[in-house]
This record gives sequence, structure tokens and C-alpha cells, in this order.
Amino acid sequence: MSAIDERLAQLGLVLPEPLKMPPGTTLPFPWVRVIGQRAIFSGHGPTLGDGSMAQPLGKVGAQVTAEQGYTAARLTALAILGSLKRELGSLDRIEAWVHILGMVNSAPGFDRQPAVINGFTDLILEVFGPQVGAHARSAVGMAELPFGIPVEIEGEVLLRQD
Repeated sequence: MSAIDERLAQLGLVLPEPLKMPPGTTLPFPWVRVIGQRAIFSGHGPTLGDGSMAQPLGKVGAQVTAEQGYTAARLTALAILGSLKRELGSLDRIEAWVHILGMVNSAPGFDRQPAVINGFTDLILEVFGPQVGAHARSAVGMAELPFGIPVEIEGEVLLRQD
């Protein structure tokens, strides 16, 4: 078992299955694209263990509370880790988290996007520690996100040289 797999187990965290897309939906891009030492991951949303979209759906500050948004960001982190592990074979290949863009499906007047995206950052720091897990980031509000998800996150990690 890899060091990161052991850490996930210690924390009681389980990586979800790949996202089960809504019927009739196709995405013409990869979840993760590896270019040299870079792994760029496409926008992910909160996913349950079986690959289904997590609930609740809707705008943070209206149908979704800030606390539920924080939880959605944590679930999104697990979905991203699942995609990275499937593509890389091992999460131990990650040398550093470089940058993430956290998007929050925000109700008018909601301005706590950083607190919501902290759910992602907190989980990555718990799993990888501050040396590897620290990352630059943006947390922004969006008028809408695909399928009504409350949070979407994309970004980049640096891979260890083999």
C-alpha cells in the first residue's frame, strides 16, 4: 500500500468510483491530462462513493448552506484524487499541488466562496501535508455550474521525476 493510500485509510477516506454521467451526456475531454511532469485535472464536482453526484444540488447561499458547500468541496477533492489515482497509478507520484480554481455556484449576495473551497484545501492538506499539499488557489462565485452542482474544482499537480 502506498503512503498516500495509508494516509487515506488512517483518515477513513475512500476514493469514489468514476462519475456516472447523467443519461445522454458525453464529455469529449479527459479527466486528467499528463504532460511531462504536469498533471492537469479537469473540473470535478462532488461525487459519492458509487460515482453518483452528491446532493444537495443548487446555489450556495440559497438551496445549499455554506457548510454543505464545504462538504461538497471535500467530496470534490476525493473525486479528483480518484481520477488522479486512476490516471497516475499511485498518488505518491504527486510531488506538489500547484494551483486550483474553486468555483462555487453562488446565490446573489453570497460572498463566502473561500470558506466553501476551504473544504478542498483542508482535505488536501490533511492527506498530503503542508509541504506537498500547499497550493495557490482562487475561489470564485459563478452564476451556474453544470447539472446544478454547488462546487466545481480544476487544477494542476506536479509529478515526481521517474
